[in-house]
Parts: sequence; structure tokens; C-alpha cells
Amino acid sequence: MSSARRDPLALLLLVLPLVGLAIAAYLLAVRLAGGLPACGPGGGCELVQGSEYSEFLGLPVALYGVVYSAIVTGSGLRWLMAGDRRALLVAYGIGILGTLGIAYLTYLELFVIEAICAWCVAYGSTVIAGFVVAALALRRAPA
Repeated sequence: MSSARRDPLALLLLVLPLVGLAIAAYLLAVRLAGGLPACGPGGGCELVQGSEYSEFLGLPVALYGVVYSAIVTGSGLRWLMAGDRRALLVAYGIGILGTLGIAYLTYLELFVIEAICAWCVAYGSTVIAGFVVAALALRRAPA
């Protein structure tokens, strides 16, 4: 049995990106269907999804979120099942990129689009929390 299975961080490193995957998949499905995401009373989701920044290199930003979350989920699963420290390194490394991406997208929401998407905030929270968990787990995992 791997030591990761006894580490509560292993479960978090699996659950957080799965939640993020569900959010990103929902946003992608809505985007591909041509609809608008259900949004709270602020209504910022429609503005964010309709902005020119909702695509990057011709692809919906939510697609990048799906791919990101799938990679981190796979890394978390690998670490949980096999205790493979390299999986933590992948989660940590891609977590740096994810955190930078979320920071940039949040900047766009706040200062360029001037609207906040609750789904985006929730997704960003899973990315940042997952990065922190990966960093803590990597620090504790045997070399």
C-alpha cells in the first residue's frame, strides 16, 4: 500500500480537480451548445462568456480548463494508487501554470471585462487550492 493512500492530501488532490473538471465541462458544454451559463444575481457569467477573452487560440477557454483538470486528476490518481512522486511533480508544475492562467483571467474579469463569473471564480479556486495541496504533498512525500 502506498504511503499516499494514508495521506489526506491525496484525496484532496483527487477531489479538487474533479470538481474543477465538472465546472469546466459544464462551461464547455454550454459554450459549444451556444447557450449561456446559469448565473447568480450578478449576471457576470454572460458578459465573461460573451467576451473576446472567452477564447484562446481559437478554442474556448473552458476546453483548456477541462484538459488542465483532467491532467491534474490523473496525476492525483497516480499518486494515490502508486505513490509515484513524479505525479506530484506534474501536479505541482502544471499547478504553477494553472495559477498564472487563473491570475491573468481574473485580471481580465476585474479590469478589462468588468464582470465576475461565479463559475470562473469557483473553477479558479479549485486550481489554486489544488496547487497548494500539490505543493504541500510534494514537500511531505518521500524523495
